[in-house]
Amino acid sequence: MKTSDYIIDKVNRLPRGYVFTYADLSTKVKSEEALRKALGRLVSSGKIAKLSKGKFYKPEETLFGSLVPSFKQVVKDLLESDGKLIGYLTGLSVYNKLGLTTQVSNTIQIGRNDVRSSFKRNQYTISFIKQKNIITKENIPLLQILDVLRYIKKIPDTTIESACKRCCSLVKDMSLQERETMVRLAMKYSPVTRAVLGAILCEIGCESLTEKLYESLNPRTNYRLPEAINALKFAERWHIL
Repeated sequence: MKTSDYIIDKVNRLPRGYVFTYADLSTKVKSEEALRKALGRLVSSGKIAKLSKGKFYKPEETLFGSLVPSFKQVVKDLLESDGKLIGYLTGLSVYNKLGLTTQVSNTIQIGRNDVRSSFKRNQYTISFIKQKNIITKENIPLLQILDVLRYIKKIPDTTIESACKRCCSLVKDMSLQERETMVRLAMKYSPVTRAVLGAILCEIGCESLTEKLYESLNPRTNYRLPEAINALKFAERWHIL
């Protein structure tokens, strides 16, 4: 089979929206130049699109035009390495998914133990936040909500009051084990994050889980979160003003 035919066949088998690289196609292609030329022709014909240097995808066509890949596909090489989880989508990347805002951002934020400088990938800005906890598949949803509490003042197109109410709903839907794990993970977050989590747990009737959180806070420190008191009736106990 000719190189071009082989590549077309491989691309045809890929799902739409899947981001692939030269490495995904090069196992049976001896000439890198032939591979580049074949992909270049597919880009020119519109059968595939280029996301960034060396990264391509099959666009999904709709009545409203071509859809870009999901955030997770765009940055999957930054979330996993050699089968090991090294990062997760967070912040601006998931506010809409969590029901915190109607806005969809072109900034993709990633939580990782090791961070790097922000950079551009096609129309997206990729930025990173430091995560001090070990990242596992099971704790990612908990870390995402803790990140929301950490940056609750910066959520676009919403209020602190609305964000607090939504977080109360999200935490209330968790199992007891998930809430206990969340408290443990929160110990590596900022004091204000721990204070807001404590107030949320009290709000949903889980005050018994808050002892460690409360003891970790400086009793002389106040946390200024305007409007939070409208959503969290125990806010003042947690020095949230």
